[in-house]
Amino acid sequence: MHTVNRLAALREAVDTLRGKGPVALVPTMGALHEGHLTLVREARARAASVVVSIFVNPTQFGPNEDLDAYPRQLEADSRLLEGEGVELLWAPPVEEVYPEGFATTISVSGVSEGLCGATRPGHFDGVATVVAKLFNQVRPDLALFGEKDWQQLAVIRRMTRDLDLTRPHVAAIHGVPTVREADGLALSSRNRYLSPDDRQRAAALPRAMREAIARIESGDQVSAVLLALKQALTGSGFASVDYAELADAETLEPLGQLGDSAARLLVAARIGGTRLIDNMAVGARA
Repeated sequence: MHTVNRLAALREAVDTLRGKGPVALVPTMGALHEGHLTLVREARARAASVVVSIFVNPTQFGPNEDLDAYPRQLEADSRLLEGEGVELLWAPPVEEVYPEGFATTISVSGVSEGLCGATRPGHFDGVATVVAKLFNQVRPDLALFGEKDWQQLAVIRRMTRDLDLTRPHVAAIHGVPTVREADGLALSSRNRYLSPDDRQRAAALPRAMREAIARIESGDQVSAVLLALKQALTGSGFASVDYAELADAETLEPLGQLGDSAARLLVAARIGGTRLIDNMAVGARA
């Protein structure tokens, strides 16, 4: 595996890879786990070459969030990627991505405004901006993202469609199903922040979500189900619930009942000092 941290070297390396066939990009912030490696394996199945980026993006962190504490383990991550057969690792320093005088931000209306966007103002502007830059830097034929952050995936797809990006085109942005622990908890780099007791209690999140989905699909009133979901989480040891919403899978508009469009149940809740997010499909069309 070749590792580069300057844009000129990246473009030269990608041009070489492109001669072998389609190039897939897997953007990450490092601290890799099995969920990331699942994305890499899916990219390997879909493309001739795989580029992984590791960049802890400062513009998507708020003033009181965990930018400084976010785990950075480039050497260990590099070993994992090399073991998966990744050809190229793009690991730029901050000044290579945001040079002095950088003054451009991409803001995606609608899909970025509710859910995590409501509690983390500016977060998705940072996500959209850095992903657009990664697409322009690597110019991949396709890109892969985990479905665990469904809102992020929706923002990226909307941005790609609205800006008429061709590498990758919106149809070449692939969501990969969430990888879960044996007890159902979605894999996340932030799970390492959980104490042993909080980790055990955190399993209540996917369990309560599955129960809520079963009730919604059986025809129970959505508002009552969502209230019961929040109560189940706080009763299981979660300190608070930022949101629990049934939403249209594409637009993320809240739904009062299941309809003809695909739907997702999306939840963000805090346990100990850690904020966990999850989402699951609801209904036959999801």
